[in-house]
Amino acid sequence: MGNKKIMSLAFLMLLLISTVLYGCSGGSEEGSEGNGETGGEGESGEEKVLIFGRGGDSVSLDPITVTDGESFKVTKNIFDTLVNFGEQDTEIEPGLASEYTAAEDGLTYTFTLEEGVTFHDGTDFNAEAVVANFDRWAAGDADQFPYYGSMFGGFGDEEGHVIESVEATGDYEVTIKLKRPMAPFLKNLAMSPFGIASPTAIEEQGDAFGDNPVGTGPFKFVEWNRNDTVRIEKFEDYWVEGEPKLDEVVFRAIPDNSGRLNALLAGEIDLADGINPSDAETIESNDDLQLYERPSMNVGYLGLTTTREPFDDPKVRQAMNHAIDRQAIVDAFFEGRGEVAKNPMPPVISGYNDAIEGYDYDPEKAKALLEEAGLGDGFEMELWAMPVPRPYMPDGQKVAEAIQSDLAEVGITAEIVSYEWATYLEKAANGEADAFLLGWTGDNGDADNFLYVLLDQDNIGSNNYTYYENQELHDILIEAQTEVDEEVRNELYAQAQEIIHEDAPWVPLAHSTPLLAGGSNVVNFKPHPTGSDKLAEVDLE
Repeated sequence: MGNKKIMSLAFLMLLLISTVLYGCSGGSEEGSEGNGETGGEGESGEEKVLIFGRGGDSVSLDPITVTDGESFKVTKNIFDTLVNFGEQDTEIEPGLASEYTAAEDGLTYTFTLEEGVTFHDGTDFNAEAVVANFDRWAAGDADQFPYYGSMFGGFGDEEGHVIESVEATGDYEVTIKLKRPMAPFLKNLAMSPFGIASPTAIEEQGDAFGDNPVGTGPFKFVEWNRNDTVRIEKFEDYWVEGEPKLDEVVFRAIPDNSGRLNALLAGEIDLADGINPSDAETIESNDDLQLYERPSMNVGYLGLTTTREPFDDPKVRQAMNHAIDRQAIVDAFFEGRGEVAKNPMPPVISGYNDAIEGYDYDPEKAKALLEEAGLGDGFEMELWAMPVPRPYMPDGQKVAEAIQSDLAEVGITAEIVSYEWATYLEKAANGEADAFLLGWTGDNGDADNFLYVLLDQDNIGSNNYTYYENQELHDILIEAQTEVDEEVRNELYAQAQEIIHEDAPWVPLAHSTPLLAGGSNVVNFKPHPTGSDKLAEVDLE
């Protein structure tokens, strides 16, 4: 019995000493792990997870296949591009290409690529991977890859396709030759649709790549619960030192603006976009929150499908412009965070034609134009209302109701209809709407990205939802693309806006200053004017 007591006492003493030593060493390890350069666990030992509340779900996570901002919001953080935009502007900076040069004639671009970069699947990023991406894009069509055709004039051997060849001229060097100079070429390459994807993953996954994206970006894809959440996590082998700071980002779809703000107030999310202008004061007066203004580079509009009666008649389209009280819409729904639009691009874009006189609100003039068009008794139509808030359209349903009321005053009966967001975009792109609310946030800060992309006949069926075509306009826009003299380009774009104003395929509504909000613990979040925010440097305190 004596030996057993001694052994028991010794065991207890050993257990006590081990417990004390374990507690000391454990605390030290947690502290050292929490102070790493790339985020990881904080002092509390918890992972840094940022939840981003947004107005709708993504359409696809294969960036080349989509045109919507909700998709790019995610893909911007999964993929890198050859060149980047500035932190809060559209000036060109290095990306996956550490250097880039253009020949004097503007027809040849040479890109020197970063070395030691890997895709999320472990395969190497190199010149062959870049060529494989361009080959894939050029082999598609407007239905598959709408942005490629819009930005580079077509596909494959099509006459308008500006890219002649893309070649690997070294393991980490790519040479791109153009058929004609293209002033916004580098800015186009910096756009989210042209994120470089893993050729291996594309080949393995085929059409499912949009559900399992693989890029070189700061975060890698984890899972997607449709109409709810997309989850991405830190890519430990990201090629930019010290990034990302966060361990995980969750994009959570909350369609209702008020519901999104309530989730932020309750601490359920860390960031919220699509903040109603009327809620700005609530956020600014709350010490636990911060309000962000996204630099404005957008336009919200009512599109009129020119292939559908009666909107095939310019007089009817002009009547619609006179019938809608745009100032009342801006006053009611933008509350000092927007201005009335008269052109299809915002005033901050070089080439904006301020000399154009916008259509004034004049119901009697609208009635007279309808009479001239043989529609003195009015007509019936469908008015499509966006189902999600967007930066250029805080509340599509309410804006549609205001337009419906204005149109009734001139004898036009508008039935408001809507669809789920992806369906809405698809059906509008197919020309199925009489009139539809939509908008555009500029992708690269160039006039070409508004006028050519949205209203040129080359882009019917992709980003030209109105099916509007005008050969004179087309010739001017192609000339402006090719012209490298900024003053000459601006003169051409001024002419283009005059033609568009007269033909009136849109009712331009507003240019907004989009609002976002976040918790006071969110650090280094800087909204980008393109609407695609890279979260690599964002942190949580």
